[in-house]
Amino acid sequence: MEQLKKAAAAAEGSVAVAATDLTTGASLDYGDTDHAFVTASIAKMDILATLLLQAQDNGTTLTSSQRALATRMIENSDNTAADSLYQEIGESGGLDAANKRFGLTGTEGGPGVYWGLTTTSAADQLRLLRQVFTSSSKLSAASRSYEQELMGQVESDQRWGVSAAATDSGFALKNGWLPRSATGLWVINSVGQVSRDGHLLLISVVSDGNTSEAGGISLVESVAKAAAETVRGS
Repeated sequence: MEQLKKAAAAAEGSVAVAATDLTTGASLDYGDTDHAFVTASIAKMDILATLLLQAQDNGTTLTSSQRALATRMIENSDNTAADSLYQEIGESGGLDAANKRFGLTGTEGGPGVYWGLTTTSAADQLRLLRQVFTSSSKLSAASRSYEQELMGQVESDQRWGVSAAATDSGFALKNGWLPRSATGLWVINSVGQVSRDGHLLLISVVSDGNTSEAGGISLVESVAKAAAETVRGS
């Protein structure tokens, strides 16, 4: 825990992390846990989960057009694709309804078309990761497998963040980065599943108030590694 405290203390703004070891069941939730963090592009994981849940409800599968948009949205973090799918799910109303079923308690969809201004907590993002990566989920095995596959294929320049905590090959993640126009400070977030010493871990790190993108990424990676070491050792 001392390593995690030290890593989090380096934050220029606010940072929070939640993690669980799926092998042992150990979990943690640490940092600015009461702070509402803007999601930026990690909301795209939530948009796709919502789209998949709605398709299940309707007894359908995603259309070829939706699948093409989902691929661009997750693998390339394409914002235009996210705009289209956010509208398809019913914007904040659709996202919030799905999140209620997913068990999220502190996440609110962004207003209008502004999905990137969705607010959340590290704990809620961990709950969402459980929906995507474990069988204790409202999503079917097929839906989970599909989203996991896309998150495992993010383009090479986006493979930073919680992946720093992996010691074994293979990880699946979604990152978010956003300079706030009012302050010039950066939101840097990362959520996903990693393999560490043969254990599967789910990790979510959310931060804001970073003076640079590179500094925020460094913070998120050090917090993710420290959280992984802490939860693995507990």
